Amino acid sequence: MQTTQKHPSSVGFHLYHQPMQDTGTCHLSHCQILPSNLYNEIPDDSSQGTTVSFENYNQQYFTLESSLPPPPGPITCDSSSFASNSSNRSPFSPQGSQTQSSLSDPHQSQDNTYGSPISGCSSVDGGNELKHRLKELENELLGPESDIVDSCDYCPDGGHQQTSPMSGWNWDQIVEMIPKLDLKEVLIACAQAVSNGDFQTAAGFMDKVLVKMVSVSGDPLQRLGAYMLEGLKARVVSTGSAIYKSLKCEQEQPPTSKELLNYMGILFRICPYWQFAYTSANAVILEAMQSEPRIHIIDFQIAQGTQWKLLIQALAQRPGGPPCIRVTGVDDSQSFHARGGGLHIVGQHLENHAKSLGVPFEFHSAAMSGCEVQLENLGVQPGEAIAVNFPYVLHHMPDESVSTENHRDRLLRLVKSLSPKVMTLVEQESNTNTSPFHQRFAETLNYYTAMFESIDAGSSSRDDKERISAEQHCVARDIVNMIACEGTERVERHELLGKWRSRLSMAGFKQHPLSASTTAAVRNLLKGFKEKYRLEYRDGALYLFWMNRAMSTSSAWW
Repeated sequence: MQTTQKHPSSVGFHLYHQPMQDTGTCHLSHCQILPSNLYNEIPDDSSQGTTVSFENYNQQYFTLESSLPPPPGPITCDSSSFASNSSNRSPFSPQGSQTQSSLSDPHQSQDNTYGSPISGCSSVDGGNELKHRLKELENELLGPESDIVDSCDYCPDGGHQQTSPMSGWNWDQIVEMIPKLDLKEVLIACAQAVSNGDFQTAAGFMDKVLVKMVSVSGDPLQRLGAYMLEGLKARVVSTGSAIYKSLKCEQEQPPTSKELLNYMGILFRICPYWQFAYTSANAVILEAMQSEPRIHIIDFQIAQGTQWKLLIQALAQRPGGPPCIRVTGVDDSQSFHARGGGLHIVGQHLENHAKSLGVPFEFHSAAMSGCEVQLENLGVQPGEAIAVNFPYVLHHMPDESVSTENHRDRLLRLVKSLSPKVMTLVEQESNTNTSPFHQRFAETLNYYTAMFESIDAGSSSRDDKERISAEQHCVARDIVNMIACEGTERVERHELLGKWRSRLSMAGFKQHPLSASTTAAVRNLLKGFKEKYRLEYRDGALYLFWMNRAMSTSSAWW
């Protein structure tokens, strides 16, 4: 991968796929990725209140019903348009041996074994339990002595695809059983077929079964299933840039910057993931810089800069007067659309805010992807106390499994060379980086089911148009990227905190235990959300849970 390649941001889930509507057919044609962590300007009391009322929307949304012709070539994701139109983001983008991808990473923590009682992923012991369940279904439909005709169809590698008992099934019979089928098990079975190269079975699951089980206006699992189905279709049907060109309805236009900010604002208000990130980081930086006269904050995903308005306000009240503050904002071209303009907009807003509080302030722009950042882009000056912020963005940097340049570890070494007073890291507690496809699919299903549950708990109605749009434009992009893409085009590569510890230690960092005041600030934030969110302090870091699933971690380093 070249250092000039752009990467989509993480916390922002930004797949621009529009739902099928009754007024016309939606054809898979194009996908645009926008910064996920570009949250709206939220009033100071925005966290007080967990339910958002949206305009009722009765029209039903369903996933696309495209046919599955044999793939014309190797399944890859060559997104030329994607590579040049991405940024780093994810409002929280989430991470088994045999069952979940987390078990395949020796550096993982045990946190990933937690699963929401509602959303926990079915156990898949090397596919054995899955095969057993499929065999049971086969016996029920065809009888234990059924004689299934073998078939041999086109395989992307030029050879013959594997066949399975499912290939000879009467899909009409299976469709009749849909009310009795478990959606998670069907998704896992379909992913297993894709992983095995059994595309005839995969096509049957997708076009005959899953399309009738999922809906973007359904319950959390049905909504997630709609986007995972599109990811599977993109992986099987398309090659090259066609994958991303296939993810937008032709008759629809990407959301305007105002619409996109509104969608982000919806998720920002009903879920605490981004507020968890900036509240914990601000508390750490404020404490570390309490006596410093000159402070330089380097934010590797500046978004709208809202986070720093709150910190500037806190520093303005410091005994003895405020410090001189410089903020360097790292960004990329896609944030331009979400803001309706470039980084100068962020700088002007922050400068005006600081001036109103009597705080000496300077903004430095680094309008580029994190992968492109070099020392000279950061504008470091002698005598500054440096704080570096990585909010849901470092997992977008390709590591040694993707590129010999290994930007993930290169950036950590670069930041360490600055001798920062503190570095804050907030990431999804998920493992989707180096996991094989089927394990990664199971982990994505597990993590995002919990996320969709949490979104559902904060919204007022399942058929609200704005909530549906927010999930499509701010979450689905990450999901499809993890399922449909490989190599340099797969930018959603989450790692567990245990693996981040290893990387940071190799780069020379030591962990900075979080103080009681930082924990208290986050606990106070969570009072404005559903009681199913909980906080746990462990091994010097904060873990944000939805029920029993660890969703995000916040840690500090020096």
